[in-house]
Amino acid sequence: MINLKVQSAINEQIKKEEYSSRLYMAMGIWCETNGYPGAAKFLFQHAEEERMHMLKFVHYVNDRGGKAQLLDIEQPTADFDSLLDIFEKVMEHEKYITESINNLYEVTIIEKDYTTMNFLQWYITEQLEEENLFNTILDKIKLVGADKAGMFHVDKELEGMAVAPAPAV
Repeated sequence: MINLKVQSAINEQIKKEEYSSRLYMAMGIWCETNGYPGAAKFLFQHAEEERMHMLKFVHYVNDRGGKAQLLDIEQPTADFDSLLDIFEKVMEHEKYITESINNLYEVTIIEKDYTTMNFLQWYITEQLEEENLFNTILDKIKLVGADKAGMFHVDKELEGMAVAPAPAV
């Protein structure tokens, strides 16, 4: 049976992963309606990936004899100034999620829940990869600046980076 403090902390993380999915969906919608189809495809795929992260937590809690819960979430913003603005906000959000995963890990240490500590290693590694990915994208966007041809190529590259997510566990 899962520790109740750990279950509660994971349910909070489920909420954050669901919000991440909706945030990236809102960003994808902005991109699709503002002439960035590649970035839209990339962000829609990323929204689905965040939903898979959420489901992985849901299944974990339920499989450990607990009960996953869907908590109320706020509506994500849908207004952005530019592609740079979007990816700066993505980076800020990913850093927030990294901090949240680290805080969740700390709860497992305090509660001596070694099984969940092990489970969270995947998320810790995933967050390192996410931050690296978005740093790279931000570097490219900043490199081209306001150059429209450069932004066209960045958008095409983002489209190529969109891959089908792995099925939920």
